[in-house]
Amino acid sequence: MKSLLAKKPRVATPARPGPVASFVRFVIFGGGVGVLSGFAVPLLAVTMPWALSNAVVTVASTLLCTELHARFTFAKGRGAGWREHWQSAGSATTAYLATGVAVHVLHLVQPSPGMLTEQIVYLGASGLAGAGRFLVLRLYVFAGRRGRISRPSAQQGTVTVPVLAAAPV
Repeated sequence: MKSLLAKKPRVATPARPGPVASFVRFVIFGGGVGVLSGFAVPLLAVTMPWALSNAVVTVASTLLCTELHARFTFAKGRGAGWREHWQSAGSATTAYLATGVAVHVLHLVQPSPGMLTEQIVYLGASGLAGAGRFLVLRLYVFAGRRGRISRPSAQQGTVTVPVLAAAPV
């Protein structure tokens, strides 16, 4: 009886959300930050070149979104590590290029577009880039390392060997 009382309670680890739940969370967190970014870029562009404004907002929003996605969208149960931040930065760089090219093309076609037109183009490009980012983050960055097996080693005690498993879609 005493040994039953002495055991520590096990804390359940959160289950990884399915693709639909992850996508809904991704849209809420990433889309929410994206909309705020959409307002921040033209406001900053009043004081600096548009491309620099887009870069500053992209860096700040990527850091924030990576943390939100690690904690809530993909339910890692912790904040993002350096690996996730760097990999997320790679996908964000692609998104930055997509939004930058879209707005640059807009300015070539229409030299003085209004803020509303600029917003529509920027948010449209951000939405398309965001869908690609979701796939990269879900299938690669936050996929995790499932299926680890511990095997004893004569020299170091225990070695953890990763076993490859396909990520659910």
